[in-house]
Amino acid sequence: MDAVRVALLREVLAGTEWPAATRHFAGVLRTSVVQRGGGLLLVGTREYEPWHLAAHLVDEAAWSGLPQLEPTLVRHRVRPGDPVHLTVGLGRLEAARRGETLLVVAPELPDAGLLERVHDARRAGATVLALDSGEPEVHGLAHEALTVPAAGPEDTAAEIDMDMVQHLVSAAAGENGGPVRRGRLRLRDRLSRLADQLTEPPPARW
Repeated sequence: MDAVRVALLREVLAGTEWPAATRHFAGVLRTSVVQRGGGLLLVGTREYEPWHLAAHLVDEAAWSGLPQLEPTLVRHRVRPGDPVHLTVGLGRLEAARRGETLLVVAPELPDAGLLERVHDARRAGATVLALDSGEPEVHGLAHEALTVPAAGPEDTAAEIDMDMVQHLVSAAAGENGGPVRRGRLRLRDRLSRLADQLTEPPPARW
């Protein structure tokens, strides 16, 4: 039912910049991983690991027929006994090369070590994208960035937060991703269409 939740969230945010901004960023992400074909690396900060975004992108990769969207989660701390897919450490960024896409999720300023590794990945030819809070150090490294302003200490009702943006971006990245077989709509498309119908306002009565 993720399609329904995304449709409801887009309705709540209608009239703001966010539906268009997240679709644009998702389009850049999708184009980068599909056309360049080198794989998608996903990394957060030492304090924030983007587990949910990784999971959503895995789902979108399967539903959309775009395996390129499935990310490799790069972690700051890898523990003995972790599953194989969760044992990729920061050293993977040092091996990033041309054709790969690196998505950085940074609700706060990353430490100097991560910034240096992202810089090296960009110099090696990787495309760097960022979801961040507007830090100049991150923006200066990204080919494309989407800023999610951090809520201030007195802001208890922020319009949108980083988790919402990640949900919108991952959903939009998988939209219209693959061909529809034999003219039939995929289940994902049918759910999305149903969600749109359920959330449409009732017709005006004159």
